[in-house]
Amino acid sequence: MTYHIGDVVPGRVTGIQPYGAFIALDEEHQGLIHISECQHGFVSDIHHLLKVGQLIDVQILDIDEYSKKISLSLRSLEKLPYNSQKFRRKHYWTSREEHFGFQPIAERLPGWIEQALKDFSEA
Repeated sequence: MTYHIGDVVPGRVTGIQPYGAFIALDEEHQGLIHISECQHGFVSDIHHLLKVGQLIDVQILDIDEYSKKISLSLRSLEKLPYNSQKFRRKHYWTSREEHFGFQPIAERLPGWIEQALKDFSEA
């Protein structure tokens, strides 16, 4: 059977390692689902998601031309969790109203020296 990038194909989990799961696509071809491609978000233990012998549908992400290794994904078949608060990004804003811009040290150095001499003479 000929496989192409983007195809969604059935497969059977044949082995699980800490970094991912091996999937048999047919008698001759096998691919790997990296742990980062199992689901959206953090995966603490891949054993909670997949079991050896389980039948699953996977999408082909890449086929290495030279080694013939096939990269697979479960995550690409899931719906994106846009509405979830868990995956919402935080935005931090500082000094939004101040617009000083970049001033080279050479321009500011005379003012610093003057202030330092003034502070020294007052002490």
